[in-house]
Amino acid sequence: MVDLGKKVIYQIYPRSFYDSNNDGIGDLQGVIQKIPYIQKLNVDMIWFNPFFVSPQRDNGYDVADYYRIDPVFGTMVDFEELVAKLKQINVGVMLDMVFNHCSIDNEWFQKALAGNEKYRKFFYLRKAKSDGSLPTNWQSKFGGPAWSKFGNTDYYYLHLYDPSQADLDWHNPEVRQAVFDVVNFWRAKGVKGFRFDVINVTGKAKELVDSTDPIQEKSLYTDTPVVHRYLKEMNAASFGQDSESITVGEMSSTTIENSLEYSNPDEHELSMVFNFHHLKVDYENGQKWTKKSFDFMQLKQILTQWQEEMDAGNGWNALFWNNHDQPMALSRFGDTGKYRVKSAQMLATALHLLRGTPYIYMGEEIGLVDPDYSSIDDYVDIEARNAYQNLQQAGMSQAQAFDIIHAKARDNSRTPMHWDNSKYAGFSKVKPWLMPTNQSEINVQHELANGEIFSYYQKLIELRKQEELISAGHIKMFLKEDRQVFAYERFLTKGQKVLLVLTNFYGQEHTVKVPDKFQNKPFTVLISNYQVTDFKLGNELVLKPYEAIALKI
Repeated sequence: MVDLGKKVIYQIYPRSFYDSNNDGIGDLQGVIQKIPYIQKLNVDMIWFNPFFVSPQRDNGYDVADYYRIDPVFGTMVDFEELVAKLKQINVGVMLDMVFNHCSIDNEWFQKALAGNEKYRKFFYLRKAKSDGSLPTNWQSKFGGPAWSKFGNTDYYYLHLYDPSQADLDWHNPEVRQAVFDVVNFWRAKGVKGFRFDVINVTGKAKELVDSTDPIQEKSLYTDTPVVHRYLKEMNAASFGQDSESITVGEMSSTTIENSLEYSNPDEHELSMVFNFHHLKVDYENGQKWTKKSFDFMQLKQILTQWQEEMDAGNGWNALFWNNHDQPMALSRFGDTGKYRVKSAQMLATALHLLRGTPYIYMGEEIGLVDPDYSSIDDYVDIEARNAYQNLQQAGMSQAQAFDIIHAKARDNSRTPMHWDNSKYAGFSKVKPWLMPTNQSEINVQHELANGEIFSYYQKLIELRKQEELISAGHIKMFLKEDRQVFAYERFLTKGQKVLLVLTNFYGQEHTVKVPDKFQNKPFTVLISNYQVTDFKLGNELVLKPYEAIALKI
């Protein structure tokens, strides 16, 4: 059984990590060449975004062939070399499995289009209603109806996402076996980790019905009871046979109740879950394409509830601020100017000492911020370009619309890794698929030589491996009403040592009340992002701007 509490996982977006063959796109050989850098960080596993054969309508999340490496990223020989070389430094591989849907270029869909009855049953094919309208009124998560015409037939196929991504019908046992076979193919290649994309929307009903409103519509296909049965079946048929396997489910609009069942070891489903509620605290009225400062009290409330309730029910959280679908956290929750270093360290402390398994998104460990783009033409992502048009159609000026795109676009985290301060940031010798900015101030070469963020991440990772309070402790939040400080304690059993974590989320000094039970107690500072001078733990503690401190008492 894997000790999840001691693991730290690094996420690589292969297209943007390092370009070894100078075509402007990152590749597997590029990752191999940067293994010495990965080794310095001392992570346990790397989650790779998809690099399978794909028409790239949704950045590889539209898989045309689950068994082949897309030539733009390399070959199977490259992949096998990557697995072997990472194994030499005790780093595992986590692959991204996209099983709610596949590309319409996938042979399964193409065979269905050709009339093969076996493969027609792989998809949700439905005829129009008697009045000629679409099979249901469901909307795609990418906009527009969730149904498209199935070739030159009387049928339509369901796609919760892009029309190029046809939803697979998991009711069909042959579909389930087909995706289990994919997992087992990669297991045989030495893969121990699997991330399952939007896996909790696989549980649509056999009979699809109209929704009454957008919220109720989500409930028709999200977190339905049958998903738990599917996951238990997949666990038993594939990765559950490996004692060293680590799995994570990306859970769209999920609940704590369901996430407990997804991740409690006794249920034999997954190791842990990603949920995204905490990354919507800068959405106006729940809408992504808006711009407002993050709601700190809402952030605290969400983190508190998920931490305490998942702990109480023996579930397990995947901990993260960043990924390939989010703007950089430092630009959302930190200070990209005067306090960039301090706020990067503070955010890292707040997250890494929580209960769960931390994920580090490439570039986070050097304090990367959102790119300094000035035109919509700088962005590649179709979602951002569509939103730019939609916002203007809704009445915004170009400048207003761009201001929102600049803050919320997924491309903000997809810019090439900054290896040095050269024209293309040391990522490639030719113009990259997406341009880097800010590399003159923020890059790996400078950070390793003179920076303070990378070394701070190294220390946090080391602490997780050494300190049982961090890897195995329970959690209890305190200072819940404080409007500036996020604070919690980690503990094993009553009467033993505890870890007290205090993080100031703002650029102003702030005084907090120390809980009575900790006052005048001896302590050790495990980590802090300021030089700590001797002090006594009285009834108050003054935190400097963006200060983070962890005390073992």
